[in-house]
Amino acid sequence: MGRSRRTIPEELLLLALDPATGTTAQPQSLDLGLAGAQLVELALAGRIAPDGDRIAVVLPRPTGDPTLDSALELLRRRGSPVRAVHWIGGPRLGLRQTYLTHLERCGMVHAVAGQKMCGVLPTTRYQATETAISREIRARLDNAIRTGVPPDPRTAALAALAHAVGLGKHLYPGNEGRSSRSRLRDLIRHDPMGGLVAHAVMDVQNGVAAQPRRAPATGRQVAGARPTAEAATGVPAQSASVSGNMARVGAR
Repeated sequence: MGRSRRTIPEELLLLALDPATGTTAQPQSLDLGLAGAQLVELALAGRIAPDGDRIAVVLPRPTGDPTLDSALELLRRRGSPVRAVHWIGGPRLGLRQTYLTHLERCGMVHAVAGQKMCGVLPTTRYQATETAISREIRARLDNAIRTGVPPDPRTAALAALAHAVGLGKHLYPGNEGRSSRSRLRDLIRHDPMGGLVAHAVMDVQNGVAAQPRRAPATGRQVAGARPTAEAATGVPAQSASVSGNMARVGAR
């Protein structure tokens, strides 16, 4: 995967990055959203596909993006389709920092040393170096909200994930942003995979990951994948650490 196109996890993180403070909004849920964004990006790249409320690897060939390929390899090692809520709800410590470091390497943000927390722990803030990129991402969401025209799958998935992690109140604050937040939520219906993943993110946050969710119809059938009827039994997927090589230090 070349660098001509930004990935959905990168765009979600840039949306969450506050230009005034250099911190990320909704840090507690952002790791979940980034894990979900990886699934959407891998699906768009043809590496995985939904199988009911589960995710199946259909093409294990690397994408060329190290962060996505790490997730793809972990999914491949599972050996069988995994429920989206179990994947997203697995150990995710440091995923946000992994992507901040990744964006810094790509020259899209730069780290700024901040004041020490409690006078002891140093903090790091991140400023976008390409503000035009952040404005373009935001403009796509604004346009979809304002016009009501169905957005492209990438923008629809980004909107669904932004809503799922609670970025609506960061992007469209206050009473004046209420209608925009509502329309942001409604964009979830325009991309089945994005909707599946966004609902899984919200289920994990609400503590209902143990209950299977009926996935939106996608019209796609995964060869050799577990039938949806079996997935509907709610048999728990095997638990496994998905932290891999993810960094263990969260951005502040």
